[in-house]
Amino acid sequence: MEYSLPAWIGALVGTIVAVAIYVPAIRLLDRRKRTQNGPASLEQRDEFEEKLSIMRRLILGLDIAILATLGYWIGKAIGGPGALPPLR
Repeated sequence: MEYSLPAWIGALVGTIVAVAIYVPAIRLLDRRKRTQNGPASLEQRDEFEEKLSIMRRLILGLDIAILATLGYWIGKAIGGPGALPPLR
């Protein structure tokens, strides 16, 4: 398997784009969820916060995985194969 520098740069750019998209999107979702489900008691609030935390991590993980992979493929397509010698 050969690794190319353009592919890795594409993956890095995809990761940066994923994080840049994540920040405003998660703020919007967070605000919407808080206005819809304003918990009343302390136990409900803790459970709600835990669910929001899991949602944030899941969205970030999927976002990075998809966009980093897409960036890798685009970089490999543009840069061509084998810019670096194969790793063993």
